[in-house]
Amino acid sequence: MIELTSSDPRLGRVAIVLVEPSHPGNIGGAARAMKNMGLATLRLVSPRRFPDPQAEWRAAGALDVLDQAQVFPRLDAAIADCHHVIGTGMLDRRIPWPILDAAGAAAEVLALPADARVAIVFGREASGLNNDELQQCNAHLQIPSSAAYGSLNLAMAVQVVAYELFRQSQMGAVETAAWDRPLATAEHVRGLLGHFEEVLIASGFVDRERPGQTMTRLRRLFLRQRLDDTEVQILRGVLTTLDPRAGGQPAGPGSGRLRAERVVAAAGNPPAEAVGDPPAE
Repeated sequence: MIELTSSDPRLGRVAIVLVEPSHPGNIGGAARAMKNMGLATLRLVSPRRFPDPQAEWRAAGALDVLDQAQVFPRLDAAIADCHHVIGTGMLDRRIPWPILDAAGAAAEVLALPADARVAIVFGREASGLNNDELQQCNAHLQIPSSAAYGSLNLAMAVQVVAYELFRQSQMGAVETAAWDRPLATAEHVRGLLGHFEEVLIASGFVDRERPGQTMTRLRRLFLRQRLDDTEVQILRGVLTTLDPRAGGQPAGPGSGRLRAERVVAAAGNPPAEAVGDPPAE
């Protein structure tokens, strides 16, 4: 058997994030799977039991990965410094998100600019990631499995994804995407989206009480684009200039909604879904 080793720096920029893992054995198993495949950065969001002897027992020779693991109170804090975030699972089908399999996700990660930090996020053992968490991700990753029994153990899912990253990293250098500015971090994009929401509400375009899916669709739009730092700054400058609170008076109730309906209608989409009406039952 040929023993493969990895010194690929692209693997060093990948963080595996486990959200609220309930069993410490799964944390240890994930750490072992990571080290098998050349990954070392483990981040935990509100683990139920950690540190724990069972995690250490399951980690076997990967205690160094456990020792260096960072614990965060929320997902947004765990991914704040990352430039690209992939979440395992699927959002509500009414608003599709880019979907990747493990091979596609690995190819996407390895082709990112050299300084891009990546988070691959795994959800709770029983319920996975919720919609709010999935909406913080640039893309969603799904691992096909048997219809007869499709449930993967958390550490097994980490192993599948880590293997694809390692396997593709062994296939020789891949030309990474060049860019003239650093990619925006998840924290900066989240700040932009919050700014957008404030201005859209102040302008009357979005109804605070009945926002519908407007912000979800805008979030998907911006996360799909891989904005860089300069683009985020430009957009925030535009928002600051256009903000009715900065100089003029906010538009009256409903006036922004009418404008929004015209915009959506011109694009050929049903206005109710995009600008404030709750989805049909």
